[in-house]
Amino acid sequence: MNRVRIWLGALSIPLMTVPLPASAEDGYALWLKPAASSVRQMKANRLGDSATLMLAERELRHALSPDAPPVVLATASSPSLKMLGLKFKGLGDEGYLIRSVTLDGRKVILVAGNSDRGALYGAFALIRHLNTGGPAESIDLRSSPKVKLRVLNHWDNLDGSVERGYAGQSLWDWWTLPDFRDPRYTDYARANASIGINGTVLNNVNAKADSLTAPYIAKAAALADIFRPWGIRVYLSVRFSAPIELGGLKTADPRDPAVAAWWRAKADEIYRAIPDFGGFLVKANSEGQPGPRDYGASHADGANMLAAAVRDHGGIVMWRAFVYAETDPEDRAKQAYSEFKPLDGKFADNVLVQVKNGAIDFQPREPFHPLFGAMPRTPLMIEFQITKEYLGFATHLAYLGPLFTEVLDARTGHRPGETVADVVDGKAEHHKLTGMAGVANIGRDRDWSGSTFNQANWYAFGRLAWDPDLSAEAIARAWAAQTFGPDRQVIDTVTTMMMGSREAVVDYTGALGLAHLMATGHHYGPGPWVSELARPEWNPVYYHRADAAGIGFDRTESGSNAVGQYAGPVARTFAKPGTTPESMLLWFHHLPWTYRVADGRSLWEDLVAHYDRGVAYVANMQKQWGGLRDKIDAERWQKTATYLAIQNREAQWWRDASLAYWMSVNHLPLPAGVRPPEHDLAWYKAQQYPHAPGQAH
Repeated sequence: MNRVRIWLGALSIPLMTVPLPASAEDGYALWLKPAASSVRQMKANRLGDSATLMLAERELRHALSPDAPPVVLATASSPSLKMLGLKFKGLGDEGYLIRSVTLDGRKVILVAGNSDRGALYGAFALIRHLNTGGPAESIDLRSSPKVKLRVLNHWDNLDGSVERGYAGQSLWDWWTLPDFRDPRYTDYARANASIGINGTVLNNVNAKADSLTAPYIAKAAALADIFRPWGIRVYLSVRFSAPIELGGLKTADPRDPAVAAWWRAKADEIYRAIPDFGGFLVKANSEGQPGPRDYGASHADGANMLAAAVRDHGGIVMWRAFVYAETDPEDRAKQAYSEFKPLDGKFADNVLVQVKNGAIDFQPREPFHPLFGAMPRTPLMIEFQITKEYLGFATHLAYLGPLFTEVLDARTGHRPGETVADVVDGKAEHHKLTGMAGVANIGRDRDWSGSTFNQANWYAFGRLAWDPDLSAEAIARAWAAQTFGPDRQVIDTVTTMMMGSREAVVDYTGALGLAHLMATGHHYGPGPWVSELARPEWNPVYYHRADAAGIGFDRTESGSNAVGQYAGPVARTFAKPGTTPESMLLWFHHLPWTYRVADGRSLWEDLVAHYDRGVAYVANMQKQWGGLRDKIDAERWQKTATYLAIQNREAQWWRDASLAYWMSVNHLPLPAGVRPPEHDLAWYKAQQYPHAPGQAH
C-alpha cells in the first residue's frame, strides 16, 4: 500500500536560530494550541446557528492567526452556496471540503459539509493544515472518513479506577455525575472531535451490571449531552448476565424470550434518556465473563439478541472476538478464529465483530489477526490498544503509529493486494457498517495520557481511524508541529525519536516474534521464567517454549498449525523459517539457538544484539531530547527527560533479566564483548511490584 502523505511544510518552516522564550506548559492543551495573542481576531462567519457550527466558529477564532484569510462555515443546504456549484456528493454525513471561493463579492476560505458535523471536522482540518505550514492560498481540501465508527473504548470502572490505565483515575467522576459536569468533559470531547473520533464507550469491557441501572443511565446521559454537539455518541459495555443480576431472571440464555424482552425494555429505557445512544459493547465468555456459551448458545445467538433490542433505535452491537478457553488450549492464538470463522454470515446486520489487531493480546508485536479477510460476510471492527499495557506503561516513549500501520498495511492473502485496512474500512467486502476501536490511554492526569508523548498515540489513532492509509511518520510530524510549535529542529528531532521508539521497545522486551514475556498480573517488567500459574496460557513459558535445544512456538503443521488459519500466500510465507519475516520468526517457529539468521549470526547472537540495540536507542533518545532543552518549555521537557531516564533504567532491566533467564536455559555464553547482566537470575526473580498501576480487579 502507498501510504498517503499529509501536508506538513517542514521545509517551508524557517529554522529558528534564536530560541524563543518557552512559556510554561503542562500538557493540558494537547495538540490544540491557541493562536498567539493579538488584539485583532481572525474573521470567521457561519451560515447557520446550530450548536455544532457555533463550536466550529469558536475553534477557528481560538486557533488561527488574525492574519489568516477570512473563513465562512456552512452546510451544503445553505442558500448562499447554491451559485458556487460545489460537489458535496460522496462526502457523506461527516466529510468536508475546504476551498478558496468568492462569496458575496469577497474572497474567503469556505469550510462546508453536508452536515454541521462535517463543517466542524473541516474547521479542525483547516486549523491543522495552516498550523503545520500548509498554504492558505488557493486552498482546496476534501476528505471524508473511510471508517464509519471511530470509537474509544474506556476500560474505566465505576469506582474510578482504570484497568490498564496509566494516567491516573478515570476521567468520569461517576460519584458527582449527573449533577456536576466537569469542564474537562467538554475539553475531552473537543480533543476527540479535532481528530475525527465520533464515539466513546464509557465503561470497562469487564462490565458491572450496575452501569445499566437508572442512576448510571442518567450519568451516561449527562455525558452524552456534553458530547453531542461535538459529534460524539456514547456507548456502554454490558454484562451479559445483567438480566439475572438486575432483572431477577433465572437465566441469561439469549434464546429465552424473557431474556430478550428484558434487554428490549432496557434498551428502550436507555434511548428515552439518550436518544442518540450508540449501542452496546460486549465481552462474553472470555476471562471469566459470562456469555451465551454458558447456555450452549453461540456468539451469534448472543449478539443478535442484543442487536434486536437496539435495532429500532438505530443502535449497533460491538461483539468482541477476544476469547480463549479455560482448559489447556492447543494454541491460544487459534481460538478466536476457531470460534468465530464458522459463524461468518450468521450475525445480524447491525453487529460488528470486534477483533484485536493480533491473535493474542496487544503484544509489542504480533502478526495480524487471521480473522481479517476470513469472514467476508461479517463486518469486522479492528481493536487497537492505545494505552501501553505491554509497551512500558506511561513512562516509556513508544509511538504506536508504526504498530497501527504495520497491521493495517498487512496483506491478508485472501484477495490480490487486499490489506487489513481494506477489510476494516469496508473496501474489500463492501460493508457499510465499519469501525475501528482504540482502548483509551486517557485519565485524570493533567496531561491526559500520563506524558506528552502518549498524547501522540491518541492523536495517531484518531487520524488513522479517519483514514487508515495515512503515513505514521507524517502523522508524527503533524503532531509534533501542533504540540511543540513550528521549530524545524524540534519537529525533525521529535519525529526521528518517535519513529524508532516502538521498535526499541520490541527489541528490549523480546524481539524476533517473542511475546507475552511480562511479569504476572500487573504486566510490569520482565517475567519470562513464570511457569506456575493455574492456566497454562497465562504463563510466559507457554509462549516462548525455550529449552536447551531452542526457542519459539511451533505454529507450523508440525506444531499447532496456526499458520493454517491464514490465507494461502500468507500461510506459505509463515510456514518456513526462511520465508517468515525475522520480526515474526519465533512466533511461528521453534528453532535451535544455533539457527543462522539472514545476516549470518546465530539466533542467540542476534537476539542478544536486539536487546542491546533497544537499550542503545533509548540512550540515544535521551541525548536527542537533551539537545532540545532550550527549545521546549521547562515543564514538559523535564518530565519527558525524567521518563526517558526511567525508560533507560527499565530497558536495561528488561535486557539483563531476560538474558539471565535465557542463559539459564540454553547454557550458552554471551557473545564476545557483550556486557553481562548486572545481577544473577535469582535477584531478578525476587523483584515484586504488588502495587503497580492499572491492574485488573
